[in-house]
Amino acid sequence: MFSQSEENYIKTMYHLADDYKKGISTNAIAKKLDTKASSVTDMIKKLSEKNVVSYKKYQGVTLTDFGKKIAANIVRKHRLWEVFLVDKLNFSWDEVHEVAEQLEHIKSPKLINELDAFLGYPKRDPHGDPIPDKEGNLQTIEKSLLSTLKKDELGVCVGVDDSSSEFLRFLDKQEIALGKQIKVIEKEPFDGSLVIEMDGKTLSVSNKIASNLFIQKPR
Repeated sequence: MFSQSEENYIKTMYHLADDYKKGISTNAIAKKLDTKASSVTDMIKKLSEKNVVSYKKYQGVTLTDFGKKIAANIVRKHRLWEVFLVDKLNFSWDEVHEVAEQLEHIKSPKLINELDAFLGYPKRDPHGDPIPDKEGNLQTIEKSLLSTLKKDELGVCVGVDDSSSEFLRFLDKQEIALGKQIKVIEKEPFDGSLVIEMDGKTLSVSNKIASNLFIQKPR
């Protein structure tokens, strides 16, 4: 069993792992969790004793295979609860993260497996992120950022890089959602801003917005 604080650290390292292949620095973890580097060092020592992480001086910390499995299970619970909140309780996609942060610490494997079955074994959460199965496996898809598209190229919105409430509310306001087909009408060379077509309407989006929207190009 792990404490809620330990689980938060494990999940944070899981999310940072893609950006820090050789090892995650204590400063990166501290920044992500808005805490002191000394607190991170203390936690790494605890988790190392539980065989969750491996630490190498000057390289940083990595999750062990055991740690990766624990982390994937926490992420699985979080994302399944997000699906439940949106699909069954009519939460909007900008409301679910904070509630799921609390629900992800429920320990009962039976509850989570039954929740998965009840929801029809979803593969993605409301933000387009893949949901690990009970073995910790992820179903990945090829995706690109909208900002990488050229004029006249199109793709389907499959996820967001920024899942903050502010950004998601902005997308709702512009009626940009998962599954929507987006075509680039114009691309400004100066700042990378785009004019896009969606549902027969044109919309101007900044490079910042386009750099936070994942799309899947047609095959």
